[in-house]
Amino acid sequence: MTAAGPDNGADLSAAEADTLLPTATGPQVRAALRDLIRPRRLLAIRGFGLLLAATAVGLLTAPLLGRIVDLAVDGRPPGAVTGPVLLLAAVAVGQGVLLALGLSLVARLGEGMLAELRERFVDRVLALPLEQVERAGSGDLTARVTGDVTVIAEAVRTALPQLARALLTILLTLVGLAVLDWRFLLAALLAVPVQLHTVRWYGRRALPLYARQRVALGAQQQQLLDTIGGAGTVRAFRLTEPHLARVAERSTAAVDLTLRGIGLVTRFYGRLNLAEFIGLSAVLVAGFLLVRADAVSVGTAAAAALYFHNLFNPLNAALSLVDDAQSAAASLFRLVGVSRLASPARSVTHSPDSAQAIGTSGPAQVTDPAGTPDTVGPVEVPDGGNPVGVPDRVGPPGATGLQIEVKGLRYAYTPGHDVLHDVSFSVAPNERVALVGTSGAGKTTLAKLIAGVHQPDSGVIRLGGVPVDELDTGVAGRTVALISQEVHVFAGPLVEDLRLARPGAGEDQIHAALDRVDALDWVLALPDGLATVVGDGGHRLTPAQEQQLALARLVLAAPPIAILDEATAEAGSVGARLLETAATRALRGRTGLVVAHRLTQAAEADRIIVLDAGRVAEIGTHHDLVAAQGRYAALWSAWAGTRG
Repeated sequence: MTAAGPDNGADLSAAEADTLLPTATGPQVRAALRDLIRPRRLLAIRGFGLLLAATAVGLLTAPLLGRIVDLAVDGRPPGAVTGPVLLLAAVAVGQGVLLALGLSLVARLGEGMLAELRERFVDRVLALPLEQVERAGSGDLTARVTGDVTVIAEAVRTALPQLARALLTILLTLVGLAVLDWRFLLAALLAVPVQLHTVRWYGRRALPLYARQRVALGAQQQQLLDTIGGAGTVRAFRLTEPHLARVAERSTAAVDLTLRGIGLVTRFYGRLNLAEFIGLSAVLVAGFLLVRADAVSVGTAAAAALYFHNLFNPLNAALSLVDDAQSAAASLFRLVGVSRLASPARSVTHSPDSAQAIGTSGPAQVTDPAGTPDTVGPVEVPDGGNPVGVPDRVGPPGATGLQIEVKGLRYAYTPGHDVLHDVSFSVAPNERVALVGTSGAGKTTLAKLIAGVHQPDSGVIRLGGVPVDELDTGVAGRTVALISQEVHVFAGPLVEDLRLARPGAGEDQIHAALDRVDALDWVLALPDGLATVVGDGGHRLTPAQEQQLALARLVLAAPPIAILDEATAEAGSVGARLLETAATRALRGRTGLVVAHRLTQAAEADRIIVLDAGRVAEIGTHHDLVAAQGRYAALWSAWAGTRG
């Protein structure tokens, strides 16, 4: 196995490779493994000690069989073999017991290390900035969470115990050959140069190949997610053929790398078979010559041949496990690369992340293990700005909103291609402002910047008078929540889904939040009410009901600023008006920024900001903008025409 880290994206463009989540280097992986095994040293010593004892006991089989051969050659009566046969039975029982105990301890060792590594990985993933995850693509993260974890788990559960046993068997068998006669050991070692060359040849090629295969599978998964998830858009814009071509390209790359791996393994086993032939032939020739010279007995020569023959299985197992080890190592590099990312401070956080617990997008925060109290005290801000805090109730609206100030904002996903150009505006506390514009105008990008998902290339965003980049991570998470149209309902009882936004919320608070968004009646009508299991494998909710749950989480979390990014877009015409009303009620008592999918939302807002090609084109009330006969008036006229 090579010490360097695997190639992280050799079959991708430089730009694509740069966006992937990090992959660890060899020293980083070794350091991580040392950290994992340090608290488990005693378990490792006990497990491998028992495997060593089991292997040593098992090696007594060959000399006992050799003794039986010598007794037969000497013409001894059948009763003379009774003792060796009984010893063989005792060896089998003793080896089995020791082996079972040793393998169980080694398995516990591996499972414990894997569990801790998985916990570290999940901890860092939950703390990753959403911008970094979006840039890498959900396919890369999904491939690591699923494929890489599975590969390592299989290696830990099967390969690690087998490899440990095989290596101990090989080592002690070579010692046994030397005890019989040192010349048998020399004969057996003739196979070693071929085996070592085979392993080095394979190792140099396998690790980079498997790393590239993992990356290709991640890219393939990302493309499938993009194509299937956006199927409606793909069909609407007649992009089926280009998307199918991209899927085919990614799939072909993954298949090609898989076939190259199969070919490599085939050549690997062919070379191992050659080494076995050389070694066994050498031991048999040495035995013939030594017996003819009366240097050893026939039984001793037979024991030597059995020793080497018994090496076939552990030797092949050890060398074949190199294949699993290379694949697992490639996955380990990818997991450790993420698990070593710096973890943000966990002292002040909203219970789980404010935005993802409410909707499905937003700055990723980490749950405080000690829990979050129902009341979060205000934070001091300069220049008499508004305090940042979370109210301790769900009820009538109060003066809890914060001012939003945006000045000179510029942002580009690709350098040199700005999406937003010198955007400036302000939103007063408790004001509800709609963002309007054609597709691609920059509405969602602006919403994510204010929510802290992305960081602007230039310009300033202030919440309650404090620049966003100066806010503590936990404060920022409690200050602003972003709800998108892609709502996730977590698997489990519905009440626990709601309490993600406010742990410890009482039933009265939950009922009040549901009632605020007009969801209480249908929730209580569910088979088990609030205890009804929803999400994967549970009761299926309609898109409108899922959005109402997201809005109820918003009410429970009670952030001073809420951003709705086309949160009613997926409801369809039947539920759209219901959700618009629910959204309006959820925004009461807080500053609201609404990316309006339906212009009826914009018409009911306090003010409207019209974006055009990443610039602020107009700002005003609905009536003022319609009267001005500008861009908004044109959009409204087109909207009204489609409605009437």
